[in-house]
Amino acid sequence: MSRFKFVTPHHTGKWYATLEMAQRFASRIGAGFLDPRSGRFVAYPETTLECSKA
Repeated sequence: MSRFKFVTPHHTGKWYATLEMAQRFASRIGAGFLDPRSGRFVAYPETTLECSKA
């Protein structure tokens, strides 16, 4: 099982069980947003995605 979180230069997100959940809550730390028209995730510059095997 993998876990996902977004990291910005100033904030680190929580670990989430799915990529979709990590993307949904990325705006809380300023990592990006879900585009309502296309449903695609848009990451802000210098945002990275970390994955971990649980």
